Amino acid sequence: MDKVVATAEEAVADIGDGASLAVGGFGLCGVPNVLIQAVHDGGATGLSVVSNNCGAMGTGLAVLLRSRRISRVTGSYIGNNDVFARQYLGGELELELIPQGTLAERLRAGGSGIPAFYTPAGVGTQVAEGGLPWRYDGKGGVAVASPPREVREFDGVPHVLEHGITTDFALVRAARGDRHGNLVFRRSARNFNPVAAMAGRITIAEVEELVEPGEIDPDHVHLPGVFVQRVVALTPEQAADKQIEKVTVTKVDA
Repeated sequence: MDKVVATAEEAVADIGDGASLAVGGFGLCGVPNVLIQAVHDGGATGLSVVSNNCGAMGTGLAVLLRSRRISRVTGSYIGNNDVFARQYLGGELELELIPQGTLAERLRAGGSGIPAFYTPAGVGTQVAEGGLPWRYDGKGGVAVASPPREVREFDGVPHVLEHGITTDFALVRAARGDRHGNLVFRRSARNFNPVAAMAGRITIAEVEELVEPGEIDPDHVHLPGVFVQRVVALTPEQAADKQIEKVTVTKVDA
């Protein structure tokens, strides 16, 4: 039952070329940076990534993007990631851009053994009708476009069929975790991390604080250990290494 692995490098050693990864986090919050760096150092390429966004401020998945290790992204947000935008528009990267709530539900469904579900999100748009550019040809044209989705009415309201997502691996970050893999996420880091963890066939969690089994109240567990196969305890320095994407301050009159 002890799922603790000594190092991040050991935990991701079997992630090879062409693997698919579900990765938790949103912007700079809750991103498994240590595991991502270990994947980079391991040399895997041609990766298919499922994540809300693909790194920010040169951190997170941007580390893999810069090295051109990612071939396909399923996500919801490009944002200010100029490397992401440049590779996508240049035809180097395939992107399936889907609504954020739909992405979360597709991950949850895949982890719950639900093959597909219907949602009204995307009806009447290219999400349902097809034609979204998945890959450009590098010359301004579209090389691969999204196919049309099945649409069905429920109580007079059209819904589009979306498929659950499962991946070879999942990488997540938690505030606390025990040796059995039970995880607790702090505040907004409890965003895509639980559903990403559910979707991975092998889920690897980096935890800021490792505790013994029984130290986490069962009522406080956000993700049961049944979804987690490997746990990596971060050093105090790694746990404290957190950036702020946008600093907002209020001017106070003297």
